[in-house]
Amino acid sequence: MLDHPNPAPEAPTLDPHALAKAISGFHFIGGRYTPAQSGRRFDVVNPATGEAVAQAADGDAADVEAAVTDAARAQKEWAKVPARKRGALVYQAANLIREHVEELARLVALETGKALRTESRVEANNVADIFEFFGGLGGELKGETVPFGPDVLNMTIREPLGVVGAIIPWNIPMMLMALKAAPAIVAGNTVVVKSAEEAPLAVLRIVELMNRVLPPGVFNILSGQGPECGAPLVAHKLVKKVTFTGSVETGKIIARGCADKLIPVTLELGGKSPMIVFADCDFEKTVAGALTSMRFTRQGQSCTAASRIFVERPIYEKFVAEMARRVDAMVMGDPLDEKTDIGTIISPEQFSKVRGFIEEGEKTAGATGRACSAMPKDPALKKGLFIQPYIFTGLDKSSRLVREEIFGPVTVVFPFDDAEAVLAEANDSEFGLAATVWTNNMKIALRFAHALEAGLVQVNQNLVVQPNLSYGGVKNSGLGKEASLESMLEHFTHKKTIMVNMA
Repeated sequence: MLDHPNPAPEAPTLDPHALAKAISGFHFIGGRYTPAQSGRRFDVVNPATGEAVAQAADGDAADVEAAVTDAARAQKEWAKVPARKRGALVYQAANLIREHVEELARLVALETGKALRTESRVEANNVADIFEFFGGLGGELKGETVPFGPDVLNMTIREPLGVVGAIIPWNIPMMLMALKAAPAIVAGNTVVVKSAEEAPLAVLRIVELMNRVLPPGVFNILSGQGPECGAPLVAHKLVKKVTFTGSVETGKIIARGCADKLIPVTLELGGKSPMIVFADCDFEKTVAGALTSMRFTRQGQSCTAASRIFVERPIYEKFVAEMARRVDAMVMGDPLDEKTDIGTIISPEQFSKVRGFIEEGEKTAGATGRACSAMPKDPALKKGLFIQPYIFTGLDKSSRLVREEIFGPVTVVFPFDDAEAVLAEANDSEFGLAATVWTNNMKIALRFAHALEAGLVQVNQNLVVQPNLSYGGVKNSGLGKEASLESMLEHFTHKKTIMVNMA
């Protein structure tokens, strides 16, 4: 149902530079590519080379007004479409996304610096999975009949909220957009996304692809800065729900804005996830799991990264040495090269922040920082934002590297002797998003799974977010759940009670 003319190619393309230029400078509102009303743009930079590969529309309150007004108009009709039909359309759009998986993987690798083979292609496939999963849940938007009396028919129904504002980050932009938009749309809402400044391209392309199937105005996306574009989206009187992934500070600002309007908000705000390794674990599997858990292939830019690793003392030295050896064997280089395991940090600002943590750790008395992997030697990448992964030992529990979310390829490893003490240390954090336990003793595993203060606890694995598994944190890691039927029903609909007197 896409309105033409369309500057983007109709068929999938494997040239991310050409695609980036084709969709440069646009929002997507009401079924069409639309420039910012002010005409302003900002550069989108490839962090592996420092080269500006495209521009993004620099949205402001006027663009928000246009997108939200159009979405509100479309929502009235979209809500009338039977829920299973809405789901079927989303499922159909997911099939179209699947045809463009390789294209999307290359585009997101170009703009974020995430390695194509180990990260970007995985994310693109997950996006199709998420839209397919929620597309199949349209029939679950059902109510209940509730006993009240012999002469009264009492029932509940699920109704959409209206226009949903979704604000997404840059680390896995496509996947996090899908987790917010898919349940909202199937539930009968319309969506206006505000993309991350650093990664506006792949998500823009996805919205266009979805609009080839969905009615105009159901799925819209804006790019721009937080104060000028994100804040007006949260404040708009027609936005009836906000869902946000990002920093704790920004999340609290958004929560206050939603409180002023008395509208619901879902927040996913990061973590400082513990990984607890007992000596009886499957050693080979657990060391490999540490590399996955720390998301080294994503340069540690993950809310669930295992940035605090506690290893039982009998295997501590061996574990640290083997972990460092395996990270050292990983290849850092051009994100679009199939041989690359590790790409780049997203931006100069994030690069400076991560380097600051590393330098602080290296200057700490008694601490040891192991720099792993080798910097790329290609002269074309000399301006790239590459940082070697670091494994720190010997830090005090009060160190900023232990307490704060770094969002970079830096983990801290501690030995432990006492199970109760390490449990207390793992819970001694303002965050509570995820945790993992590695042991062959299921009694210990289950006890820790119950006692750990986290929204997601995994035993002997650390998978990324999966459709159909409820995901969300406690404490400063946020409010609400994503990725599940629960998230669609509880966070994107409200329950209405209807009573009919039959007497």
